[in-house]
Amino acid sequence: MTAAENVCYTLINVPMDSEPPSEISLKNDLEKGDVKSKTEALKKVIIMILNGEKLPGLLMTIIRFVLPLQDHTIKKLLLVFWEIVPKTTPDGRLLHEMILVCDAYRKDLQHPNEFIRGSTLRFLCKLKEAELLEPLMPAIRACLEHRHSYVRRNAVLAIYTIYRNFEHLIPDAPELIHDFLVNEKDASCKRNAFMMLIHADQDRALDYLSTCIDQVQTFGDILQLVIVELIYKVCHANPSERARFIRCIYNLLQSSSPAVKYEAAGTLVTLSSAPTAIKAAAQCYIDLIIKESDNNVKLIVLDRLVELKEHPAHERVLQDLVMDILRVLSTPDLEVRKKTLQLALDLVSSRNVEELVIVLKKEVIKTNNVSEHEDTDKYRQLLVRTLHSCSVRFPDMAANVIPVLMEFLSDSNEAAAADVLEFVREAIQRFDSLRMLIVEKMLEVFHAIKSVKIYRGALWILGEYCSTKEDIQSVMTEVRRSLGEIPIVESEIKKEAGELKPEEEITVGPVQKLVTEMGTYATQSALSSSRPTKKEEDRPPLRGFLLDGDFFVAASLATTLTKIALRYVALVPEKKKQNSFVAEAMLLMATILHLGKSSLPKKPITDDDVDRISLCLKVLSECSPLMNDIFNKECRQSLSQMLSAKLEEEKLSQKKESEKRNVTVQPDDPISFMQLTAKNEMNCKEDQFQLSLLAAMGNTQRKEAADPLASKLNKVTQLTGFSDPVYAEAYVHVNQYDIVLDVLVVNQTSDTLQNCTLELATLGDLKLVEKPSPLTLAPHDFANIKANVKVASTENGIIFGNIVYDVSGAASDRNCVVLSDIHIDIMDYIQPATCTDAEFRQMWAEFEWENKVTVNTNMIDLNDYLQHILKSTNMKCLTPEKALSGYCGFMAANLYARSIFGEDALANVSIEKPIHQGPDAAVTGHIRIRAKSQVTIPFYESISELNGRKNLFYYFSR
Repeated sequence: MTAAENVCYTLINVPMDSEPPSEISLKNDLEKGDVKSKTEALKKVIIMILNGEKLPGLLMTIIRFVLPLQDHTIKKLLLVFWEIVPKTTPDGRLLHEMILVCDAYRKDLQHPNEFIRGSTLRFLCKLKEAELLEPLMPAIRACLEHRHSYVRRNAVLAIYTIYRNFEHLIPDAPELIHDFLVNEKDASCKRNAFMMLIHADQDRALDYLSTCIDQVQTFGDILQLVIVELIYKVCHANPSERARFIRCIYNLLQSSSPAVKYEAAGTLVTLSSAPTAIKAAAQCYIDLIIKESDNNVKLIVLDRLVELKEHPAHERVLQDLVMDILRVLSTPDLEVRKKTLQLALDLVSSRNVEELVIVLKKEVIKTNNVSEHEDTDKYRQLLVRTLHSCSVRFPDMAANVIPVLMEFLSDSNEAAAADVLEFVREAIQRFDSLRMLIVEKMLEVFHAIKSVKIYRGALWILGEYCSTKEDIQSVMTEVRRSLGEIPIVESEIKKEAGELKPEEEITVGPVQKLVTEMGTYATQSALSSSRPTKKEEDRPPLRGFLLDGDFFVAASLATTLTKIALRYVALVPEKKKQNSFVAEAMLLMATILHLGKSSLPKKPITDDDVDRISLCLKVLSECSPLMNDIFNKECRQSLSQMLSAKLEEEKLSQKKESEKRNVTVQPDDPISFMQLTAKNEMNCKEDQFQLSLLAAMGNTQRKEAADPLASKLNKVTQLTGFSDPVYAEAYVHVNQYDIVLDVLVVNQTSDTLQNCTLELATLGDLKLVEKPSPLTLAPHDFANIKANVKVASTENGIIFGNIVYDVSGAASDRNCVVLSDIHIDIMDYIQPATCTDAEFRQMWAEFEWENKVTVNTNMIDLNDYLQHILKSTNMKCLTPEKALSGYCGFMAANLYARSIFGEDALANVSIEKPIHQGPDAAVTGHIRIRAKSQVTIPFYESISELNGRKNLFYYFSR
């Protein structure tokens, strides 16, 4: 193992703004100074040695003048000093002075103060010189019988490390520790001793566990955790032992410690797939989520439940626990609630859907009474969507859900109301039996709707699905009530005139000449009186929308009036009533047109809305059968087709998910009987403890792509040239928020390079965690240096630096080799994600930063280019496959991704194939990228099909 790979136990912050003191001044302070001066001088010596300085002249001074002191701070600093100071001569022999130090160790191990004894024992765990440890073994053994638990537990650690590194120094360590464990009462000492037996002599550990397996619940949590680890390892290595220990794991599920319960549940799932075991583990997870206050803990344990659900055999067990899972909704955190609702929705079945709907209805009603929390509106939206999904999958539940949800159409939160409206629209189309109920409820809440967008949707639903004479009359009554007194213009002017004071007459402003499109002159007068501002609540809702200048709702109203008028004509035979109803509808449209062209609204009516209202007036004046079919049949068929396509797409995606999760078993697969299986054949499952340890260390091996070239070599960056005296290359390993640089350094000269140091600096939101330690390279030798970098956001990060070294025997200054820059590929931080169309549009409108890229590619197929973009940018296509199928020479698609830091990235691909240029014409068009801030999204703009080389044309960055 090279010097760079040695484990570092002590990290000390080094101030860089002061000049390093000279060796003479340090020696003077150490010899003649008081305790405070000696302490400061010793600290400086430690820092200088850590920075690579050699101070051999101070070793004897410290032994003579500092080592005999009894000050606790001095003693603690001395332990750090002895850890880092070179203890051998260049030829590897132990320094003679260390014999004196060894004697001091022995005295400290017999010191009456337990802190000094324990600190010295901890230091001995880091000592790698057997010659220094050998004389100390009797004193270390004696510490096992000390009265203080701090000394005893550190003595166990010291014996363990010495036994692991130099077994010949204490060959009877397992037997010694086993006897110690039997008689020990302190929990921390027992934990350390048991941990040693697990790694040093597992059989003795099992012997001890078998003697006290019934008392495991009474042990401390730190010992229980170690027992769980032992049971897992034993059962993983020898499955026949499961029956012996499974009851112990069940007992540990009732532990008072959350950590023990979590580990025991995870171990139980890996050891047994019996329904009772899965149910017990899942119940334990749910209790942990409810009782733990930390939201991060809740999310982690929820992930474990989701993993359980992914296993087809376990899903049935979890379905019985849906109501318990819903108890997690008491947590105020939105992310926890979101994940819980998604899990419950995945587990819902015909057996538990009724109970689920009852709970969700109660939750929805609760949110109506709580408005102070900022996430209440979002939570209500989540509940509405979950109920929507339940009703679509289980139509029998819709009748229970709709009356409760329709109360929220009048909600001030437009997003939640829009979700309810979408749900109602789908329900009224699919479930004929519920149409009367929905129309009745809609008429009840219609007058209370506050949002113009929701008002438009409600108008459309009423106009489309009111089929009886009474309902049509009710709609007209509601519209008249919502519109107020008509004609609108005259009534508004009268109101203003009536409320004006006598001296405030309405004056006509100067006449303004306007030129029309035909070239003729037109005059327009403006009312210039200062009208008193009305309170918004005094106006009926529809009247308020129109006076605010929102005439799109007027176009929707015209369509609705036309539909119900045509339907009324078909239902009522009396000609007089028909004419009266149609005339009333036309009057409403005409008065709205008049209002739009007056100066009363804040914004004038648009030409599109004028055309729509005029068209509806013409249709009602003629009442032709063709128009009747278009308004009352074709519109509904379009909605039906859209909902059918959406349902088909959802079923297809669910089918794909179920196919992924289904475990296919071939008919000729062998059946494995546990009792007949050899010990070494059961190790097919991976060791979960080992996997979690590797994940924590950033050493997880990702599945490489099928392409043989897609290997680790693609992540290797050459840092220096082949002709440089020091050659260096780095393998960049990205693991979530950490980047590990594994730098290979090769000495290409015939000289010994001393103090060879890798100096790194970062640009962007990257932070170097620790400074790599210097090393010595023999002629033509090589070494690996590891450096850790933390990442804070998805921006282009650059790591740069140099390698400095001294040539052995040379008197010249230090040599320096400048390294090439390392560009961090942020594609590792961007992951495909999904969102609804409404959320995409909202984010697209809110996000300010945009970049537009012109497509420049040799590809000739639109679909191929889209797939290439998705692969290169780690984004997900939100546009359904059905919308992209077929060929029309043009394609538009929405893409979405989210970074691991929660940053959203949107893209819109608009591409076409110019047909006039022939069949081999390349794809052209644009790609627009939007983000909240300047998220870095590289797009590979072209692929040369001829030479197979990727050209990176654009890099978006701050």
